[in-house]
Amino acid sequence: MPLATVRTDRETIARSDDHRALRIWLRLLTCTQMIERVVRSRLRSRFRTTLPRFDLMAQLERHAEGLKMNQLSRLLMVTGGNVTTIVDQLEKEGLVERLDEPSDRRAFRIRLTKSGERSFAEMARAHEEWVVEMLSGLSRREQDELLRLLARAKEHARTRSRSSRTRSCAITSARSRTSRASRSCCCAARAATSPPAATSTRSSARSPR
Repeated sequence: MPLATVRTDRETIARSDDHRALRIWLRLLTCTQMIERVVRSRLRSRFRTTLPRFDLMAQLERHAEGLKMNQLSRLLMVTGGNVTTIVDQLEKEGLVERLDEPSDRRAFRIRLTKSGERSFAEMARAHEEWVVEMLSGLSRREQDELLRLLARAKEHARTRSRSSRTRSCAITSARSRTSRASRSCCCAARAATSPPAATSTRSSARSPR
């Protein structure tokens, strides 16, 4: 088969003798990227929009009261600059609006407009149909079993992640204490080896009576 026709994905970098866990991770990643590629393409061709815009509107749809910029940034796990760019675009199109935040004059909330709600509802229905189509190769029972197994894998990964962060913080704290102790010892050593300061003749001489 010519090289140009070979379909490559993340899983192709795995070898048969790689650990099973690595091969599972690469397969999960590959499936995610394949579905995401289809979703991105169809959002662009049918709605002339992008997945980041869709994701931001999805978060706003779940929070009817609106969200602050920093909340959006945290939920979407992107920088504030990226959120600002998307919000500016959506605002120009009349899909979102900025609302003053009474408790903080420097901040404001972003909320879907009525037009934005209608637009997102249409995209969300199509998005669901696309994902259902991509996973229709699995029976309902197989999907339930996959959900159950992935839930176990997710919980274990979360536990290990928390444990890793705790160890990392402990190591950082121990290094910080060691560094402070080392600096204190160095200061004490320098003080002990430094020659005594010469006594001022003027201050030590007694005044003649």
